[in-house]
Amino acid sequence: MPTLFRFLSICALIAGVIYGTMVALVTFVNPVERDVTIRIPSERINKPQ
Repeated sequence: MPTLFRFLSICALIAGVIYGTMVALVTFVNPVERDVTIRIPSERINKPQ
């Protein structure tokens, strides 16, 4: 097997594994929705003049 073909086949194999992992994550993992509260100090909103 020539070196370039071996390199390209390994790159294609790695890309396929990454793509398959992403498809599996999208298919089998469900996100959990929750409320998020962020407190902002009044000094950041009402700057003293």
